[in-house]
Amino acid sequence: MATSAGEIVQLIYNPTAGRHCPKRLAALRLGFEAGGARVILSESGPGLALAIDEDASHVCAIGGDGTVRHVALALARCGRALPLSIYPGGTVNLLHREFASPADPAAHARRTLSGEAACLHYAAEINDTLFLACASVGPDSRAVAAVTPALKRRLGKLAYVVAFLGVLARWERPSIRLGCDGRDIACEAFYIAKGRYFAGPWSFAPEARLSAPLLHGIALTRARRRDCARFAWALLRGTSLEGLRGVAAFTCTALTAESDAPLPVQADGDIVATLPARIQLRADPLSFC
Repeated sequence: MATSAGEIVQLIYNPTAGRHCPKRLAALRLGFEAGGARVILSESGPGLALAIDEDASHVCAIGGDGTVRHVALALARCGRALPLSIYPGGTVNLLHREFASPADPAAHARRTLSGEAACLHYAAEINDTLFLACASVGPDSRAVAAVTPALKRRLGKLAYVVAFLGVLARWERPSIRLGCDGRDIACEAFYIAKGRYFAGPWSFAPEARLSAPLLHGIALTRARRRDCARFAWALLRGTSLEGLRGVAAFTCTALTAESDAPLPVQADGDIVATLPARIQLRADPLSFC
């Protein structure tokens, strides 16, 4: 699918993102303009309202997975089926890893404007918001909840390590009840994948694909420190989780999760809800390129 000259690209960037670089932003803008596009610059970030410009024919998000999620949510709500592209500039960029788009700004702009890499992404909804790569409830979501913006700006990815040390010191194991496709699962932590990657180059659902209308889940029936360590070790080694003690794997298109405690729900690196929650595939896929 080729795009014609005269594209209007809304370039949405997050100046507070972990790897935000004004020089790369300027280079990306020049790359789009060199391809004949007009560029509209829009800022995203905590506390800022985000709207898709009515003149935009394409949206490009610069930042981490959290920024892309905010842009995708605004795009889903605007009522127009516009293509979305991602340029990495945040602490974690799982979606950029999925699409393997060029890191060079000029090459990224050329590929985006060509439309050659266009594909559909079946995102998932969590209550009144959405996620694009992964979501979870458990020790890692409590660590994400403990990461402050100041700590994230100062330490980058290490902020999550520091936060997790606090979780280790005060380990909690509230019970969680999952319901999916007529199946009930009692657990103490769970992970939902829309894409292949989780927290970096690792995967607990290697068969998951953004383009497939299916959710892949892992539930830890017990989430003691040693259970989570066993899960993390298998993840780091890239070994199959099938048959791992205390792990229940499942696929579904929708599920409910509830607990007696208001546990935080992490999605694409941000806390987006607290239990109870309903997670389901969006009926209309997003267009990425």
